[in-house]
Amino acid sequence: MSPGQASTLYDAAVGCPDHGVIVEIGSFQGRSTIVLASAAPPDVVVIAIDPHAGNDRGPQEIDGFEDAAADDHATFVANLERAGVAERVRHLRMFSDAALGEVAGPVDMLYIDGAHRYTPARADIRDWGARVSDGGTMLIHDSFSSLGVTLAILRELLLGSRFRYVGRSRSMTIYRADLPAGLGARAGNAARQLAQLPWFVRNLALKVALTLGLGKVLGRFGRPVPDWPY
Repeated sequence: MSPGQASTLYDAAVGCPDHGVIVEIGSFQGRSTIVLASAAPPDVVVIAIDPHAGNDRGPQEIDGFEDAAADDHATFVANLERAGVAERVRHLRMFSDAALGEVAGPVDMLYIDGAHRYTPARADIRDWGARVSDGGTMLIHDSFSSLGVTLAILRELLLGSRFRYVGRSRSMTIYRADLPAGLGARAGNAARQLAQLPWFVRNLALKVALTLGLGKVLGRFGRPVPDWPY
């Protein structure tokens, strides 16, 4: 999460209405959770959903990290306590589909940074997005960067009739559930999202190059190594 993305997250949480609900999918070790809980008005409920199961931990860390799961959870708890926001956060240590039945009512702000594979990413956008109240905000991390997340966005939001594309901070996209009715509004909304695809292609090319060893080659020649796109 870049400083600009943290600022975007903070601003969205500050704007959450009184007595509202913020849901975060994919808290990992709590950096974004701390931003949300620090920014949200005092009477807003902050719900963090992360199974801490050792899967979908980050780029190229999809499975096989079960031994790290307990450490991730302990770090998450310790970070929230250190930041003084532990009492503000309700943590659901479960997968996001199972958590649907644990959160009652509408959601005023939704932040999705969960599994990046197409099927679970699409399910999060579709099922949790349906819980966002009219006029509410949905933010999605690794949009137009992760292949699975981007395909899920194109499937669920490109031609959708509810979520308006507001913009992005690098790969953190902002949507608002206030898209006006009519084909014109939907066409303009689709065009604004399609305009991000060249940046998406650039990110995919950079990921492929880094995976094939571009970083090692640049390092040998004393050149700066690009960050993994996020």
